Amino acid sequence: MTTLDDTPVGPPAGRIATFLRPRVGGLPRTFWVLWAGTLLNRLGTMVEPFLGLYLTTARGLSLGQAGAVMAVLGAGSFAGQIAGGALADRIGRRATLTTATVGTGAAMLALGYAHGIAMITVAALVLGLLLDMYRPASQAMVADIISPAERPRAFGLLFWAVNLGWAFSMVLGGTLAREGFQLLFWIDALTCAAFGVLVWRAVPETRVRGGGREDGPGGFVQVLRDRVMVGYAAVMLCYTFVLMQGMTTMPLAMKEAGLGPQDYGIAIAANGALIIIVQPLVNAWLSRRDHSLVMVAGFVLVGAGYGLTALVSSLPGFTATILVWTLGEITAASVLQAVVADLAPPHLRGRYSGLYGMAWSGGFLLAPLGGTQLLGTGGPALLWLSCTGLALAAAAGQLALAPAVRRRRAAVIDDSFSS
Repeated sequence: MTTLDDTPVGPPAGRIATFLRPRVGGLPRTFWVLWAGTLLNRLGTMVEPFLGLYLTTARGLSLGQAGAVMAVLGAGSFAGQIAGGALADRIGRRATLTTATVGTGAAMLALGYAHGIAMITVAALVLGLLLDMYRPASQAMVADIISPAERPRAFGLLFWAVNLGWAFSMVLGGTLAREGFQLLFWIDALTCAAFGVLVWRAVPETRVRGGGREDGPGGFVQVLRDRVMVGYAAVMLCYTFVLMQGMTTMPLAMKEAGLGPQDYGIAIAANGALIIIVQPLVNAWLSRRDHSLVMVAGFVLVGAGYGLTALVSSLPGFTATILVWTLGEITAASVLQAVVADLAPPHLRGRYSGLYGMAWSGGFLLAPLGGTQLLGTGGPALLWLSCTGLALAAAAGQLALAPAVRRRRAAVIDDSFSS
Protein backbone atom coordinates (compact mmCIF):
# COMPACT_ATOMS: atom_id res chain seq x y z
CA MET A 1 0.00 0.00 0.00
CA THR A 2 1.26 3.54 -0.78
CA THR A 3 0.22 7.05 0.14
CA LEU A 4 -0.47 9.81 -2.39
CA ASP A 5 3.25 10.62 -2.50
CA ASP A 6 4.12 6.93 -3.15
CA THR A 7 5.65 6.48 0.30
CA PRO A 8 5.17 2.87 1.40
CA VAL A 9 3.08 2.47 4.51
CA GLY A 10 1.83 -0.52 6.42
CA PRO A 11 -1.84 -1.44 6.56
CA PRO A 12 -2.49 0.29 9.93
CA ALA A 13 -1.14 3.61 8.65
CA GLY A 14 -3.21 3.24 5.51
CA ARG A 15 -6.36 2.64 7.51
CA ILE A 16 -5.67 5.69 9.67
CA ALA A 17 -5.11 7.83 6.57
CA THR A 18 -8.32 6.53 5.03
CA PHE A 19 -10.19 7.38 8.23
CA LEU A 20 -8.71 10.87 8.62
CA ARG A 21 -8.78 12.09 5.01
CA PRO A 22 -12.54 12.75 4.71
CA ARG A 23 -12.62 14.30 8.19
CA VAL A 24 -9.59 16.59 8.27
CA GLY A 25 -8.02 16.43 4.81
CA GLY A 26 -8.13 18.99 2.04
CA LEU A 27 -8.48 22.15 4.14
CA PRO A 28 -6.05 25.06 3.59
CA ARG A 29 -3.24 26.07 5.92
CA THR A 30 -5.03 29.32 6.78
CA PHE A 31 -7.92 27.35 8.23
CA TRP A 32 -5.62 25.24 10.41
CA VAL A 33 -3.95 28.36 11.80
CA LEU A 34 -7.39 29.65 12.70
CA TRP A 35 -8.27 26.26 14.20
CA ALA A 36 -5.10 26.20 16.29
CA GLY A 37 -5.74 29.74 17.52
CA THR A 38 -9.32 28.85 18.44
CA LEU A 39 -8.14 25.84 20.42
CA LEU A 40 -5.47 27.91 22.17
CA ASN A 41 -8.02 30.57 23.04
CA ARG A 42 -10.47 28.04 24.51
CA LEU A 43 -7.73 26.23 26.44
CA GLY A 44 -7.24 29.47 28.35
CA THR A 45 -10.92 30.25 28.94
CA MET A 46 -10.78 30.06 32.72
CA VAL A 47 -12.40 33.25 33.99
CA GLU A 48 -15.97 33.05 32.66
CA PRO A 49 -16.96 29.75 34.34
CA PHE A 50 -15.74 30.99 37.71
CA LEU A 51 -16.59 34.68 37.44
CA GLY A 52 -19.55 34.55 39.82
CA LEU A 53 -17.48 32.76 42.43
CA TYR A 54 -14.63 35.25 41.98
CA LEU A 55 -16.89 38.28 42.37
CA THR A 56 -18.57 37.01 45.55
CA THR A 57 -15.46 35.66 47.25
CA ALA A 58 -12.36 37.57 46.11
CA ARG A 59 -14.16 40.89 45.58
CA GLY A 60 -16.86 40.54 48.25
CA LEU A 61 -19.85 41.41 46.07
CA SER A 62 -23.33 40.29 47.03
CA LEU A 63 -25.15 37.76 44.89
CA GLY A 64 -27.29 40.55 43.44
CA GLN A 65 -24.25 42.67 42.58
CA ALA A 66 -22.45 39.70 41.03
CA GLY A 67 -25.52 38.91 38.95
CA ALA A 68 -25.71 42.51 37.76
CA VAL A 69 -22.03 42.49 36.74
CA MET A 70 -22.48 39.27 34.76
CA ALA A 71 -25.60 40.70 33.12
CA VAL A 72 -23.55 43.74 32.04
CA LEU A 73 -20.93 41.37 30.64
CA GLY A 74 -23.64 39.57 28.67
CA ALA A 75 -25.12 42.80 27.37
CA GLY A 76 -21.67 43.90 26.23
CA SER A 77 -21.24 40.59 24.42
CA PHE A 78 -24.54 41.14 22.62
CA ALA A 79 -23.42 44.58 21.40
CA GLY A 80 -19.96 43.26 20.58
CA GLN A 81 -21.41 40.86 18.04
CA ILE A 82 -22.94 43.80 16.15
CA ALA A 83 -19.72 45.77 16.22
CA GLY A 84 -17.62 42.74 15.30
CA GLY A 85 -19.78 41.98 12.28
CA ALA A 86 -19.64 45.54 10.99
CA LEU A 87 -15.89 45.83 11.53
CA ALA A 88 -15.21 42.50 9.83
CA ASP A 89 -16.89 43.83 6.69
CA ARG A 90 -15.42 47.34 6.92
CA ILE A 91 -11.78 47.01 8.04
CA GLY A 92 -11.31 43.29 7.41
CA ARG A 93 -11.44 39.95 9.22
CA ARG A 94 -7.78 39.87 10.22
CA ALA A 95 -7.68 43.33 11.78
CA THR A 96 -10.99 42.84 13.60
CA LEU A 97 -10.02 39.45 15.02
CA THR A 98 -6.60 40.65 16.18
CA THR A 99 -7.93 43.87 17.71
CA ALA A 100 -10.73 42.06 19.53
CA THR A 101 -8.61 39.26 20.97
CA VAL A 102 -5.67 41.43 22.04
CA GLY A 103 -8.15 43.93 23.48
CA THR A 104 -9.91 41.11 25.32
CA GLY A 105 -6.62 40.18 26.96
CA ALA A 106 -6.13 43.73 28.21
CA ALA A 107 -9.74 43.99 29.40
CA MET A 108 -9.42 40.65 31.17
CA LEU A 109 -6.51 41.97 33.22
CA ALA A 110 -8.39 45.21 33.92
CA LEU A 111 -11.29 43.21 35.38
CA GLY A 112 -8.91 41.04 37.38
CA TYR A 113 -7.36 44.09 39.07
CA ALA A 114 -10.51 46.23 39.37
CA HIS A 115 -11.83 47.06 42.85
CA GLY A 116 -15.20 48.47 43.80
CA ILE A 117 -18.52 47.82 42.13
CA ALA A 118 -18.23 50.81 39.78
CA MET A 119 -14.82 49.90 38.37
CA ILE A 120 -15.69 46.21 38.18
CA THR A 121 -18.87 47.00 36.25
CA VAL A 122 -17.06 49.25 33.77
CA ALA A 123 -14.34 46.62 33.25
CA ALA A 124 -17.01 43.93 32.74
CA LEU A 125 -18.78 46.07 30.13
CA VAL A 126 -15.57 46.65 28.16
CA LEU A 127 -14.67 42.97 28.42
CA GLY A 128 -18.13 41.97 27.23
CA LEU A 129 -17.88 44.26 24.20
CA LEU A 130 -14.54 42.76 23.17
CA LEU A 131 -14.98 39.15 24.29
CA ASP A 132 -17.10 37.91 21.38
CA MET A 133 -16.27 40.62 18.87
CA TYR A 134 -13.88 38.26 17.10
CA ARG A 135 -16.51 35.63 16.37
CA PRO A 136 -18.17 37.23 13.30
CA ALA A 137 -14.72 37.85 11.81
CA SER A 138 -13.64 34.26 12.45
CA GLN A 139 -16.83 32.84 10.93
CA ALA A 140 -16.62 35.16 7.92
CA MET A 141 -12.98 34.17 7.42
CA VAL A 142 -13.92 30.50 7.20
CA ALA A 143 -16.64 31.33 4.66
CA ASP A 144 -14.09 33.34 2.64
CA ILE A 145 -11.48 30.58 2.35
CA ILE A 146 -13.51 27.35 2.33
CA SER A 147 -15.70 26.18 -0.55
CA PRO A 148 -19.45 25.89 0.15
CA ALA A 149 -19.30 22.10 0.00
CA GLU A 150 -16.57 21.93 2.66
CA ARG A 151 -17.80 24.66 5.02
CA PRO A 152 -19.92 22.40 7.25
CA ARG A 153 -16.91 20.16 7.86
CA ALA A 154 -14.69 23.15 8.63
CA PHE A 155 -17.17 24.73 11.03
CA GLY A 156 -17.64 21.35 12.68
CA LEU A 157 -13.90 21.07 13.30
CA LEU A 158 -13.93 24.51 14.93
CA PHE A 159 -16.87 23.43 17.11
CA TRP A 160 -14.83 20.41 18.20
CA ALA A 161 -11.79 22.58 19.00
CA VAL A 162 -13.95 24.88 21.14
CA ASN A 163 -15.31 21.96 23.15
CA LEU A 164 -11.95 20.25 23.50
CA GLY A 165 -10.40 23.44 24.84
CA TRP A 166 -13.39 24.15 27.07
CA ALA A 167 -13.25 20.69 28.68
CA PHE A 168 -9.56 21.11 29.46
CA SER A 169 -9.92 24.66 30.77
CA MET A 170 -12.78 23.72 33.11
CA VAL A 171 -10.69 21.02 34.79
CA LEU A 172 -7.47 23.04 34.99
CA GLY A 173 -9.28 26.26 35.91
CA GLY A 174 -11.07 24.61 38.80
CA THR A 175 -7.77 23.28 40.10
CA LEU A 176 -5.95 26.61 39.79
CA ALA A 177 -8.84 28.56 41.32
CA ARG A 178 -8.17 26.87 44.64
CA GLU A 179 -4.86 28.72 44.80
CA GLY A 180 -6.37 32.08 43.86
CA PHE A 181 -8.04 33.70 40.88
CA GLN A 182 -5.34 36.08 39.65
CA LEU A 183 -3.53 33.39 37.70
CA LEU A 184 -6.76 32.57 35.85
CA PHE A 185 -7.02 36.14 34.58
CA TRP A 186 -3.42 36.09 33.36
CA ILE A 187 -3.77 32.76 31.56
CA ASP A 188 -7.01 33.86 29.92
CA ALA A 189 -5.51 37.20 28.91
CA LEU A 190 -2.35 35.69 27.44
CA THR A 191 -4.15 33.02 25.41
CA CYS A 192 -6.56 35.61 24.01
CA ALA A 193 -3.69 37.87 22.97
CA ALA A 194 -1.72 34.92 21.56
CA PHE A 195 -4.69 34.01 19.34
CA GLY A 196 -4.75 37.51 17.90
CA VAL A 197 -1.00 37.68 17.34
CA LEU A 198 -1.02 34.26 15.68
CA VAL A 199 -3.71 35.37 13.22
CA TRP A 200 -1.93 38.65 12.51
CA ARG A 201 1.36 36.91 11.79
CA ALA A 202 0.14 33.84 9.91
CA VAL A 203 -3.24 34.61 8.30
CA PRO A 204 -3.69 36.94 5.30
CA GLU A 205 -6.71 39.20 4.95
CA THR A 206 -9.54 37.22 3.37
CA ARG A 207 -12.28 39.83 3.01
CA VAL A 208 -14.09 39.73 -0.31
CA ARG A 209 -14.62 43.28 -1.51
CA GLY A 210 -17.98 44.17 -3.01
CA GLY A 211 -17.30 47.31 -4.94
CA GLY A 212 -17.47 49.51 -1.85
CA ARG A 213 -20.83 48.21 -0.71
CA GLU A 214 -19.34 46.72 2.45
CA ASP A 215 -18.30 50.22 3.56
CA GLY A 216 -21.62 51.92 2.97
CA PRO A 217 -24.11 52.93 5.64
CA GLY A 218 -26.98 50.71 6.66
CA GLY A 219 -25.16 47.41 6.32
CA PHE A 220 -27.27 45.81 9.00
CA VAL A 221 -30.40 47.19 7.38
CA GLN A 222 -29.59 45.03 4.37
CA VAL A 223 -29.23 42.01 6.65
CA LEU A 224 -32.55 42.71 8.36
CA ARG A 225 -34.28 42.91 4.98
CA ASP A 226 -33.32 39.29 4.39
CA ARG A 227 -36.38 37.55 5.78
CA VAL A 228 -34.77 34.11 5.57
CA MET A 229 -31.81 35.22 7.69
CA VAL A 230 -34.03 37.02 10.20
CA GLY A 231 -36.21 33.92 10.46
CA TYR A 232 -33.11 31.78 10.92
CA ALA A 233 -31.88 34.09 13.70
CA ALA A 234 -35.26 33.72 15.44
CA VAL A 235 -34.96 29.94 15.22
CA MET A 236 -31.46 30.15 16.70
CA LEU A 237 -32.65 32.37 19.55
CA CYS A 238 -35.32 29.81 20.45
CA TYR A 239 -32.90 26.89 20.17
CA THR A 240 -30.18 28.60 22.19
CA PHE A 241 -32.63 29.44 24.99
CA VAL A 242 -33.37 25.71 25.30
CA LEU A 243 -29.79 24.50 24.91
CA MET A 244 -28.41 26.90 27.53
CA GLN A 245 -30.75 25.57 30.24
CA GLY A 246 -28.23 22.81 30.77
CA MET A 247 -25.59 25.39 31.71
CA THR A 248 -27.82 27.78 33.67
CA THR A 249 -30.97 26.34 35.25
CA MET A 250 -30.13 22.64 35.43
CA PRO A 251 -27.90 23.01 38.54
CA LEU A 252 -30.87 24.59 40.35
CA ALA A 253 -33.23 21.82 39.24
CA MET A 254 -30.73 19.20 40.41
CA LYS A 255 -30.50 20.97 43.76
CA GLU A 256 -34.29 20.66 44.13
CA ALA A 257 -33.85 16.94 43.50
CA GLY A 258 -31.39 16.74 46.41
CA LEU A 259 -28.21 16.71 44.30
CA GLY A 260 -25.24 19.00 44.82
CA PRO A 261 -22.72 20.95 42.72
CA GLN A 262 -20.38 17.96 42.48
CA ASP A 263 -23.22 15.87 41.03
CA TYR A 264 -23.91 18.55 38.45
CA GLY A 265 -20.22 18.69 37.55
CA ILE A 266 -20.13 14.94 36.97
CA ALA A 267 -23.35 14.97 34.94
CA ILE A 268 -22.49 17.92 32.70
CA ALA A 269 -19.01 16.50 32.05
CA ALA A 270 -20.83 13.88 29.97
CA ASN A 271 -21.76 16.66 27.55
CA GLY A 272 -18.17 17.60 26.78
CA ALA A 273 -16.94 14.01 26.73
CA LEU A 274 -19.59 12.92 24.22
CA ILE A 275 -18.91 15.90 21.94
CA ILE A 276 -15.17 15.23 21.95
CA ILE A 277 -15.63 11.54 21.17
CA VAL A 278 -18.59 11.52 18.77
CA GLN A 279 -18.50 14.81 16.87
CA PRO A 280 -15.37 14.07 14.77
CA LEU A 281 -16.84 10.71 13.78
CA VAL A 282 -20.17 12.01 12.47
CA ASN A 283 -19.40 15.54 11.33
CA ALA A 284 -18.36 14.73 7.76
CA TRP A 285 -21.35 12.41 7.27
CA LEU A 286 -23.87 14.91 8.65
CA SER A 287 -22.41 17.79 6.63
CA ARG A 288 -23.34 16.00 3.39
CA ARG A 289 -27.01 15.75 4.35
CA ASP A 290 -29.75 18.34 3.82
CA HIS A 291 -28.86 21.07 6.30
CA SER A 292 -32.37 21.93 7.41
CA LEU A 293 -33.32 18.30 8.01
CA VAL A 294 -30.12 17.77 10.00
CA MET A 295 -31.01 20.75 12.18
CA VAL A 296 -34.58 19.58 12.64
CA ALA A 297 -33.31 16.20 13.80
CA GLY A 298 -30.92 17.91 16.21
CA PHE A 299 -33.59 20.20 17.62
CA VAL A 300 -35.97 17.27 18.18
CA LEU A 301 -33.26 15.32 20.01
CA VAL A 302 -32.50 18.34 22.20
CA GLY A 303 -36.19 18.74 22.99
CA ALA A 304 -36.55 15.04 23.77
CA GLY A 305 -33.54 15.10 26.08
CA TYR A 306 -34.84 18.03 28.09
CA GLY A 307 -38.35 16.61 28.14
CA LEU A 308 -37.06 13.34 29.59
CA THR A 309 -35.38 15.37 32.35
CA ALA A 310 -38.84 15.93 33.84
CA LEU A 311 -38.93 12.20 34.64
CA VAL A 312 -35.57 11.86 36.46
CA SER A 313 -34.28 12.76 39.90
CA SER A 314 -31.04 10.79 40.25
CA LEU A 315 -27.50 11.46 39.05
CA PRO A 316 -27.60 8.58 36.50
CA GLY A 317 -30.96 9.84 35.26
CA PHE A 318 -29.75 13.41 34.72
CA THR A 319 -26.58 12.11 33.05
CA ALA A 320 -28.61 9.96 30.66
CA THR A 321 -30.84 12.87 29.60
CA ILE A 322 -27.78 15.08 29.10
CA LEU A 323 -26.38 12.46 26.73
CA VAL A 324 -29.62 12.56 24.72
CA TRP A 325 -29.69 16.32 24.23
CA THR A 326 -25.94 16.37 23.63
CA LEU A 327 -26.48 14.08 20.63
CA GLY A 328 -28.95 16.68 19.38
CA GLU A 329 -26.42 19.46 19.97
CA ILE A 330 -23.77 17.55 18.00
CA THR A 331 -26.21 16.96 15.15
CA ALA A 332 -27.35 20.56 14.84
CA ALA A 333 -23.87 22.05 15.31
CA SER A 334 -22.58 20.23 12.23
CA VAL A 335 -24.40 22.66 9.91
CA LEU A 336 -25.54 25.73 11.91
CA GLN A 337 -22.83 28.15 10.83
CA ALA A 338 -22.62 26.77 7.31
CA VAL A 339 -26.21 27.92 6.75
CA VAL A 340 -25.22 31.48 7.68
CA ALA A 341 -22.33 31.35 5.20
CA ASP A 342 -24.71 30.13 2.48
CA LEU A 343 -27.23 32.89 3.16
CA ALA A 344 -24.73 35.76 3.34
CA PRO A 345 -23.54 37.75 0.31
CA PRO A 346 -19.72 37.79 0.36
CA HIS A 347 -19.50 41.50 1.23
CA LEU A 348 -21.87 41.09 4.21
CA ARG A 349 -20.56 37.87 5.75
CA GLY A 350 -19.37 39.66 8.86
CA ARG A 351 -22.73 41.29 9.52
CA TYR A 352 -24.66 38.07 8.84
CA SER A 353 -22.38 36.27 11.29
CA GLY A 354 -22.94 39.14 13.72
CA LEU A 355 -26.71 38.67 13.59
CA TYR A 356 -26.24 34.94 14.13
CA GLY A 357 -24.01 35.70 17.11
CA MET A 358 -26.58 38.12 18.50
CA ALA A 359 -29.16 35.32 18.48
CA TRP A 360 -26.81 33.14 20.52
CA SER A 361 -25.95 35.95 22.92
CA GLY A 362 -29.64 36.78 23.29
CA GLY A 363 -30.48 33.16 24.04
CA PHE A 364 -27.69 33.01 26.58
CA LEU A 365 -29.00 36.17 28.27
CA LEU A 366 -32.62 35.02 28.32
CA ALA A 367 -31.96 31.41 29.35
CA PRO A 368 -31.33 32.01 33.07
CA LEU A 369 -34.07 34.65 33.29
CA GLY A 370 -36.76 32.56 31.63
CA GLY A 371 -35.56 29.26 33.01
CA THR A 372 -35.60 30.37 36.63
CA GLN A 373 -39.05 31.89 36.17
CA LEU A 374 -40.40 28.63 34.77
CA LEU A 375 -38.70 26.62 37.51
CA GLY A 376 -40.04 28.90 40.24
CA THR A 377 -43.55 29.04 38.83
CA GLY A 378 -44.28 25.43 37.95
CA GLY A 379 -41.31 23.44 39.12
CA PRO A 380 -39.00 21.21 37.06
CA ALA A 381 -41.85 19.65 35.06
CA LEU A 382 -42.97 23.00 33.64
CA LEU A 383 -39.38 24.00 32.88
CA TRP A 384 -38.42 20.85 31.00
CA LEU A 385 -41.70 20.43 29.13
CA SER A 386 -41.51 24.09 28.07
CA CYS A 387 -38.04 23.36 26.72
CA THR A 388 -39.46 20.49 24.69
CA GLY A 389 -42.15 22.73 23.27
CA LEU A 390 -39.68 25.46 22.34
CA ALA A 391 -37.30 22.97 20.72
CA LEU A 392 -40.15 21.58 18.63
CA ALA A 393 -41.14 25.14 17.70
CA ALA A 394 -37.57 25.74 16.51
CA ALA A 395 -37.75 22.53 14.46
CA ALA A 396 -41.04 23.63 12.89
CA GLY A 397 -39.57 27.05 12.10
CA GLN A 398 -36.57 25.48 10.40
CA LEU A 399 -38.82 23.21 8.36
CA ALA A 400 -40.68 26.29 7.15
CA LEU A 401 -37.37 27.91 6.14
CA ALA A 402 -36.00 24.74 4.53
CA PRO A 403 -37.07 25.38 0.89
CA ALA A 404 -35.52 28.87 0.90
CA VAL A 405 -32.35 27.60 2.57
CA ARG A 406 -32.01 24.87 -0.07
CA ARG A 407 -32.45 27.35 -2.92
CA ARG A 408 -29.85 29.72 -1.50
CA ARG A 409 -27.36 26.90 -0.96
CA ALA A 410 -27.87 25.58 -4.49
CA ALA A 411 -27.22 29.06 -5.88
CA VAL A 412 -24.03 29.42 -3.81
CA ILE A 413 -22.71 26.04 -4.98
CA ASP A 414 -23.54 26.90 -8.62
CA ASP A 415 -21.65 30.20 -8.27
CA SER A 416 -18.64 28.44 -6.78
CA PHE A 417 -18.46 26.04 -9.73
CA SER A 418 -18.84 28.78 -12.31
CA SER A 419 -16.23 31.09 -10.75
